[in-house]
Amino acid sequence: MNEIEAEVLGKGRRAKEAARRLAAIGTEIKNKALEAMAAALEEKREEILAANELDMAAGREKGLSKALLDRLLLNPKRIAEMAEGLRALVALPDPVGEIMSMWTRPNGLQIGRMRVPLGVIGIIYEARPNVTVDAAGLCLKTGNAVILRGGSEAFNSNRAITRVISAAATGAGIPEGAIQLIETTDREAVNIMLKMNEYLDVLIPRGGASLIQTVVKNATVPVIETGVGNCHVYVDAGADLAMAQEIVINAKTQRPGVCNAMETLLVHKDVAAELLPPLAKRLTELGVELRGDEVTRALVPHAIPATEEDWATEYLDLILAIRVVNNLEEAIEHIHKYGTKHSEAIVTNDYNRARRFLQEVDAAAVYVNASTRFTDGYQYGFGAEIGISTQKLHARGPMGPEQLTTFKYIVFGSGQIRQ
Repeated sequence: MNEIEAEVLGKGRRAKEAARRLAAIGTEIKNKALEAMAAALEEKREEILAANELDMAAGREKGLSKALLDRLLLNPKRIAEMAEGLRALVALPDPVGEIMSMWTRPNGLQIGRMRVPLGVIGIIYEARPNVTVDAAGLCLKTGNAVILRGGSEAFNSNRAITRVISAAATGAGIPEGAIQLIETTDREAVNIMLKMNEYLDVLIPRGGASLIQTVVKNATVPVIETGVGNCHVYVDAGADLAMAQEIVINAKTQRPGVCNAMETLLVHKDVAAELLPPLAKRLTELGVELRGDEVTRALVPHAIPATEEDWATEYLDLILAIRVVNNLEEAIEHIHKYGTKHSEAIVTNDYNRARRFLQEVDAAAVYVNASTRFTDGYQYGFGAEIGISTQKLHARGPMGPEQLTTFKYIVFGSGQIRQ
């Protein structure tokens, strides 16, 4: 057994033991630990920022894009937001132990379903150190142990954050091993995690398409697929074009490096001439590179010709593909062909077309007259989320506390035996 295997399997054993004990810990202790973790983030802020600057300097040297550097960046405001996210979890109900339903059979048996933790959750993610805090907090709230494996770009940040919050949690009564980070950037660690069925109950990958597909295709541990977001906004005929402009600007530019940012704009042909020139001007002024079909480029001459690849690309950057469509059906067909079942939006004043869009578009979140940027746990009232699930089994959409639990049947009898 080499050093990497020894580290990963050792942390797996400790996590499994911690999960068994953590499942029996009450809400009061878990909430106390979350408060302690939030306070520790604020108290150790300078230590965390110093570690993050090491990662930022290395990222700039590697030539990471502005969007990726933005994902990697920590500052006092973002650390305060991470701490606030932990405190928001304190205010949420503890799902563990909830009796979801209860019924009595003719023989007198009382049968119910009770929420319980999943067990040990492995998180494999890229250059977003805030995920370290979100994942640890959500897993702790729901009685799950967590093994974190962040991307190499955020190695120093993740290590500093994990040491701070795990020490705070342990000091508040949480078992050692409940929050652990794989402290190697070697890819062998990921390969070991993918097949660590003895210790991991589920794996959740967070990152780009390549990472997610690597995990999905190679893991023997059950996987919840998250994150890839080739998201669309469709502006319908007769839509409020002032509203449409604001929604498009927000969906593309508010934070372009996240999975619920818009990547393709679809515009009905009847409003294209009125909407696109002023909208393109605003987007260009905000630094967005435009790529369009022939109709778009006739209206916006500086747009680059869009290729087939553009329609299928999650840019995570200030790049936007634009296509003019003939009708709602064509817009839905485009989304069906190129979308990733993440977040899709329609801007319309027509009730029936809004209903059709909601019914026919297959995605985790479907919006009418609102930006796609709301698809995350904070905005839905879940607190921090572990990720945005784009699959249909077990969980879909923002994964808050309830989605990190399963259930077991509980049965109360009075001496019944089966005949």
